[in-house]
Amino acid sequence: MKIKIWMKTGKDRMRVKNDRITAVPVLVLMLVMILAGAGCGPETPEAPGIPESSKPLETFEIHADQEILKPAEIPAKEERAAVFRKAPDAVVPLFADDLDFADLKTAVEGSLAWYRRMAADALIAFGSDTYTAGHMADTLEQFLRLMETGPTPGRLNEEIRRHFHVYGFFEDDQPREVLFTGYYEPLLRGSLEPDATFRYPLYGRPRDLVTVSLSEFSPDLPKETLVGRHTGQAVVPYFSRQEIDGADVLSGRADPIAWVDDPLDLFFLHVQGSGRLELDNGETRHIHFHLSNGLPYRSIGKYLIDEGKISKEAVSMQSIRTYLKTHPDEMRQILDYNPRYIFFQTRNHGAKGCFAIELTPGRSIALDRKLFPPAALAFIRTQKPVAADDGAIREWVEFSRFVVNQDTGSAIIGPGRADIFWGHGPYAETAAGHLKHPGQLFFLVARSPTNKP
Repeated sequence: MKIKIWMKTGKDRMRVKNDRITAVPVLVLMLVMILAGAGCGPETPEAPGIPESSKPLETFEIHADQEILKPAEIPAKEERAAVFRKAPDAVVPLFADDLDFADLKTAVEGSLAWYRRMAADALIAFGSDTYTAGHMADTLEQFLRLMETGPTPGRLNEEIRRHFHVYGFFEDDQPREVLFTGYYEPLLRGSLEPDATFRYPLYGRPRDLVTVSLSEFSPDLPKETLVGRHTGQAVVPYFSRQEIDGADVLSGRADPIAWVDDPLDLFFLHVQGSGRLELDNGETRHIHFHLSNGLPYRSIGKYLIDEGKISKEAVSMQSIRTYLKTHPDEMRQILDYNPRYIFFQTRNHGAKGCFAIELTPGRSIALDRKLFPPAALAFIRTQKPVAADDGAIREWVEFSRFVVNQDTGSAIIGPGRADIFWGHGPYAETAAGHLKHPGQLFFLVARSPTNKP
């Protein structure tokens, strides 16, 4: 059987035929093949004026006999500028937490369970250093024991300095600045049957969509998953947002999970990656990212800035929504600027990140999974909004807290980006929609797996 697979990236194109590869200028050489059993994975949201953040790229599967998460290369333009390493003593931050311990314990226990399912000797990269999964689990156990004692601020800092290494990305011995954004679970109104009000389909996975895992064919190929559709003897890119929403190409190919009443709410659900669906029969369902059409994400916030429609200073999820609501004749063109399309599934629980850990509001963050240790304990310093009852932001205040790296996103790339999961509700929408503030990010790992604070 002959299989041809065509991929396009701008003007680059590559054809793979039989067992021979012929490349027409392309950035990376890849071998692909059709897989009938496609994988899935989460993804994540759009930050104001910045590409989407979370939601997960693919569900991480744990295999006891596999070497896990070897040190990854930092993108070339970041490589010389920022290095992930232990923090010099002079810049170890003052640790303080603005939230209570209960939700932190929930988040940490989610990561702890994840590490316990791994082979104990699996290696986790901290820059050029590595720690075993067993060591990482012990780190979280030590931290929980410390926090359960209710330490004073002074003792908390003393114990962390004594029993934990602190890591981060550094430039000339100074912590690299990180841009913090946010994501949340939006609430949509929907129905299981279409009518004049509920007429915008929320699609599940199309039956003709296939995925191709490159690394399964050769260790020399990147650990990437391609998405497309099978047309006879070829796999071609999947339909774009414009084709799906404008030409009804999914009729007969995909079944709607439900129908919603607002196309803009549906678009922002695609950006956020998960949400809650309030049905007209009184039922509420959790909606989760299943997989995407594989096309690149393009930020409509950036598009509106570039077109001079919203200023860079004013752009936010809320200002984007306001512009589109007041310019309905432009809405379809602007939404179609982002060709990426998300397919969903329903579950009985809240949002999960890319490591299949249920996310904890205010405690789970999304980072570049190629650079940062997965499910690891971290500490952040940035700002948060103080909002009035009507959602208006009164002021921004500085805060710091312990968090856990439990998610990723297609726009969360490099050491200078982090996305905070805020949960659901009015405040979550306000914080996620407006947060675009600088801050710092550090990671903690136990000095010794036998130390018990």
